[in-house]
Amino acid sequence: MKIISVETRLLRMKLTASYTIAYETVDTVDILFMRIETDKGIIGSGCGAPTPSITGEMPEMVYRAAKELAEPILMGADPLRSALLLNTLKSAVPDKPSLTAMVDMALYDIRGKVAGLPLFLLMGGFREKIKTSITIGIMSEVDTLAKAAEFVKQGFKVLKIKGGTCVHGDIARVMKVREKVGNFIQLLFDANQGYTVSETLLFCKKTAAAGLELIEQPTPANEPKLLGRVKGKISIPVMADESLMNSQDALACVGLVDMVNIKLMKCGGISEALQINAIACAAGQGAMVGCMDEPALAIAAGLHFALARPNVVYADLDGHLDLAADPTAGAVRLEDGFLYPNMVPGLGFTLD
Repeated sequence: MKIISVETRLLRMKLTASYTIAYETVDTVDILFMRIETDKGIIGSGCGAPTPSITGEMPEMVYRAAKELAEPILMGADPLRSALLLNTLKSAVPDKPSLTAMVDMALYDIRGKVAGLPLFLLMGGFREKIKTSITIGIMSEVDTLAKAAEFVKQGFKVLKIKGGTCVHGDIARVMKVREKVGNFIQLLFDANQGYTVSETLLFCKKTAAAGLELIEQPTPANEPKLLGRVKGKISIPVMADESLMNSQDALACVGLVDMVNIKLMKCGGISEALQINAIACAAGQGAMVGCMDEPALAIAAGLHFALARPNVVYADLDGHLDLAADPTAGAVRLEDGFLYPNMVPGLGFTLD
């Protein structure tokens, strides 16, 4: 089998509603889509979400690298030799994880279609569905409560509350949300690097009665040892996100955190995610499979990975829900707060 066609496109896509986190407000995203066709008529689909503040990539530069470097590497190659192709690509563009993720995703899609299996079954098939959290950005207390009530009414059972700009305001919002939604809704909190160690300890002490299940990346990413200082003094799990970009970072996080947030766009795709997850398993850490603002196709890739790995405790795969005019809508199915894959070979979606 060989690749006979590779097409990459870059689209600027609007969000149906903007949101705010500790360091930015977002209302549009740039997404790359890649379609790989083989001489056997099998098509692999992938996408990338370069995000300057997270992956360190400028979308136009990633697009140019896809056209000038990735496409020539792929053309004429055997798509089943993904380890060789990804190693070659990483050597050519070591600083473009979302590009690697896009190519990796499309090659996994081809592998699943060749095997005639949904990807999560090909990767181990630990479960068939998983709850996803849905995110409440930084907003007023009144708006936070309204969003929480709306999401619970829609069937979501896990809420992730964003904070990090005002610890006292965050405490108040979390406590009010718990009062609003009752005790049967799971609550997670993400400070997006916004706190000092002392602010984190204060937040955890004052919100203890809310029963938060974890606190995500409370301290600056470039000082991962601060996470370890927090971990030793609080009872709820501490999770690394921005401090974790690749498997080397996963090794550095051993002993510093209880959990890791694995995002395909940050680490470079499913192949690297498997390595990170193996390190987490060896360290006795749980994992969340997260996302950024991504189309449903990318969410499908994260979902298949999450369904295949036993130590994935949480899925935060809501990045497609506010994406307007998503050309891959339908790549996953959301019902009553649970995400389900399409039970067809590969990722369950083929780009036109």
